[in-house]
Amino acid sequence: MASQSRPPVQIFFFPFVGGGHLIPMIDLSRLFASHGAASVILTIPNDAAVFHKSIQRDQESGLRIHLHTLNPPPDSAALHTTDMSAPPLTDTSCLQEPLHDLLLSRRPDCIIIDTFHRWAAEVIDATGIPRIVFNGNCCFSRCCHHILETHLPHNKVESDSEPFLLPGLPDKIELCRSQLPISLRNGIEFPGKSKKSEQNSFGMVINSFYALEPAYVDYYRNVTGKKAWIVGPVSLYNRNQEDKAERGQKSAIDKHSCLNWLDSQKPNSVLYVSFGSLVRMSSVQIYELACGLEASGKSFIWAVGKILEIEENKKCFPDGFEERIWSSKQGLIIKGWAPQLLILEHESVGGFMTHCGWNSTLECVCAGVPMITWPLSAEQFYNEKLVTEVLKIGLSVGSEEWASWNMERKVVVGREKVEAAVRRLMGDGEVEEMRRRAKDLAAEGRRAVEVGGSSFSDVDALIDEIFNS
Repeated sequence: MASQSRPPVQIFFFPFVGGGHLIPMIDLSRLFASHGAASVILTIPNDAAVFHKSIQRDQESGLRIHLHTLNPPPDSAALHTTDMSAPPLTDTSCLQEPLHDLLLSRRPDCIIIDTFHRWAAEVIDATGIPRIVFNGNCCFSRCCHHILETHLPHNKVESDSEPFLLPGLPDKIELCRSQLPISLRNGIEFPGKSKKSEQNSFGMVINSFYALEPAYVDYYRNVTGKKAWIVGPVSLYNRNQEDKAERGQKSAIDKHSCLNWLDSQKPNSVLYVSFGSLVRMSSVQIYELACGLEASGKSFIWAVGKILEIEENKKCFPDGFEERIWSSKQGLIIKGWAPQLLILEHESVGGFMTHCGWNSTLECVCAGVPMITWPLSAEQFYNEKLVTEVLKIGLSVGSEEWASWNMERKVVVGREKVEAAVRRLMGDGEVEEMRRRAKDLAAEGRRAVEVGGSSFSDVDALIDEIFNS
């Protein structure tokens, strides 16, 4: 732990409003408070209400942690109505004035900001307060992106489906142009303010752990020259059922009903299916996924989330699908937010079909569960390569098309591919080796956050550096 004989370092945390970035930043602030820092979370009223109970429990346990609400002006409808599914381009710049005023009046020792607050760097840097960036990714994906930006290997192939090598990485990693973000494919620069935000910062905090991707932590620090503290998995700070059940929005299913259903299943027999808080799938894709899951004959929990809203009036499930899977106890459908940590950690869950968002990927690693990878956008195709080719704890369903969260996809993953992937992962044979590796990595993740572990030490090192800066 950082020295207890000195006054606590005060750190402000300024998370983005979308769930994929907000949830780990809240965990990050609680983690630093557990190491003796005084953590202040700057957030909007909607998000403060979501995390109020968990922060209150931390305060009652003696941690120095508080929520500070930044009130958007009345005409900023996007921030008054936002929820966990807020997209990455949600404009938060209306918070510029309240943030500036707060920093001048309170002057923390440091502020950790989410990279999606693209306007915030200039405001913070003008105050002279050290600024650290959090972007929610792992080192592997950042190394992949660095190679793509530096060497442009995707410009040397003749078609979107032709594989190309990412040169210079510790492992042989190949991608296709169709798996890259459209902006990168078309040579469009990422918004300049985001790049400047990282370049001029004090450094970065990364939600990962050294033993998960040692070669890529070293590559990121040594080859790209970036200063980074590897402090995860931050989800492991959620140690009791209340924290796990209430992490993010209120669950759409009573936790006892969910756990009772899982208790009725055999160990490692259930596939958990979820594509995160932001993804929207077409009715055709949902239909094919439902057909494949049912045809596999394997038990599953499917967190449908909000994906049905995209085409409410179209048929999303086969006739009688919900009734059949419920009566046969083959499946449980959750229409809304699911208690993901509780589900993944249950002994009945033996696999996770995931979009490879980094939070979901790392939470699955911590649960020691192998994956079926179905990347869709953002850096998810990079994460898939880490899971399937480097860590070897998952297999691909065959998704090849990068598209933004709100774009219509040209390619549908058919029911045959879904059924084959489910049968393969939830069967015997090769999955046993995947399961062993996954369990080993889960143990390494727990060791990383314990006293003396790599992430534990990096948190203390960062607090010391802030104090001495």
